[in-house]
Amino acid sequence: MTTVALKDVTKVFPDSTVAVDNVSLDVRAGEFMVLLGPSGCGKSTVLRMIAGLEDPTSGAILLNGETANDISPRDRGVAMVFQDFALYPHMTVGDNIGFPLRLSGVEPGTRSEQVAQVASALGIGDVLERKPSQLSGGQRQRVALGRAIVRRPGLFLMDEPLSNLDSGLRAELRAEISGLVRELGVTCVYVTHDQAEALTMADRVAIMRRGVLQDVGTPTQVYGRPATLYVAAFLGSPRMNLLEAEVYVNLDRHVSLHLGDQTLYLPWNDVRARHVAHFHGERIVVGVRAEALVPVVSSTDGDVIQGRVRYLEHHGHESLAFLDIGATAVVVDEMAGRARSGSGLQHGLRRLVNRVTGRGGDEFHSGGGGVATATDSHGGDPGDSRVFSDGGRHHRRPAELAVRLAPYPALGHGTPLSVRVRMDALHFFDDRGRRIDVGWR
Repeated sequence: MTTVALKDVTKVFPDSTVAVDNVSLDVRAGEFMVLLGPSGCGKSTVLRMIAGLEDPTSGAILLNGETANDISPRDRGVAMVFQDFALYPHMTVGDNIGFPLRLSGVEPGTRSEQVAQVASALGIGDVLERKPSQLSGGQRQRVALGRAIVRRPGLFLMDEPLSNLDSGLRAELRAEISGLVRELGVTCVYVTHDQAEALTMADRVAIMRRGVLQDVGTPTQVYGRPATLYVAAFLGSPRMNLLEAEVYVNLDRHVSLHLGDQTLYLPWNDVRARHVAHFHGERIVVGVRAEALVPVVSSTDGDVIQGRVRYLEHHGHESLAFLDIGATAVVVDEMAGRARSGSGLQHGLRRLVNRVTGRGGDEFHSGGGGVATATDSHGGDPGDSRVFSDGGRHHRRPAELAVRLAPYPALGHGTPLSVRVRMDALHFFDDRGRRIDVGWR
């Protein structure tokens, strides 16, 4: 088993694109680490640098505690599985799987025996004489996995290996891959943009946005206590409700969270109240997931929000109600990474105007949308742009509070609905998108 460590690794391409920005990450021996993020966030570049296919611009990559920057890819003891299978079309399945052994000089008899064992474990023992063109997508991916496994490497690197497969086959193969890697006891770094894969397969998840590491932890940690506003918005289906709140402190009693027309009261005996109290008179972002909202009979308690159904989504096993609660939503741009209140169209138009008129490239100033105002040169640090500005409210987007309900409820557009909020399940973020109570995960 191999340990992997990235120490302040940065990768800048010749066109000055910062693909990876000062990333430090440790992968333990035998750990299944998943790099998660949208396309273009730098996760595949990290994988290629570990494999030796890309050289870091700065920083160090350590394998088993030794610097590997100058070690050739073939001498790193890693096996890589790609998104597009990368099989040799003129070779049979058996020859494809056994190709690494052939390069290593393994005797034909021993090679055939090892290939048969791996193929049997992957359920492709009956297609060893076929060519890749005669296989289904799932079978070809199993062949690619077999070619990596047969080498018995200390480190597997997998670059979105399931993204070209249909959803049913993805679910089947992710269970197989996860079980097989753990059975072999091999360290694995797995890249994906699919949060279901990440949360299902990983021992730990490392979430990236535009080259910068946002959060690292177990699936339970990153989902239950996201370190940044971006992570909170990225994980979960439906996405976390993110609401703009004004903070007022009633010392030794509670902290009031004014969500537009309504107020929630965080009890003073909640340890998080001390952290939130530092923002007295300021705006923060309050996050709450749909599963932390429970429909109740109308109430005026300090943990109840009242609203009206704007629309319903039916998913068979459940329905989602989206409520108008008179609050303001905070929207996070997945690619650009900016957090903003208000219309995405307005944001895009203003950026276009800025570019045409030469007002500073991606710099975006809001005349009244409560939008992030800092120039985002690399889009990385969760503190590099502010959520709120001093503009007015006329471009702000009304919140649509997502609530889980039983299938096909007897509700319609405009129906009043009250929901109780699990106050212990609230998340708090400052105006730079950083978790307010990050210190006690």
